[in-house]
Amino acid sequence: MFERVGHRQRPDVVISVDGVRTVAKEGDTVAAALLAAGLLATRRTPVSGASRGPYCMMGACFECLVTIDDAGNRQACLIPVRAGMRISTQHSRREAGR
Repeated sequence: MFERVGHRQRPDVVISVDGVRTVAKEGDTVAAALLAAGLLATRRTPVSGASRGPYCMMGACFECLVTIDDAGNRQACLIPVRAGMRISTQHSRREAGR
């Protein structure tokens, strides 16, 4: 579905996504790297548990929130990957009584 442009000229960067070693390309945003790796959902909503993922790719919609190096609610579309980065998808739980 997604295809990188000009990726052959860019070196690989190794990141960790939910504990799995993943190869991205230097210059990718976290969202682009996740989409290229086939990961479409980056989080689940707290109320219904519905899957959410990158949508606008420019920081306006907040659908691509992930945890990066233990810092939660980071917009994956705005942050470039770097070697050794630890990324976790966010799995919110429905609150009791809702």
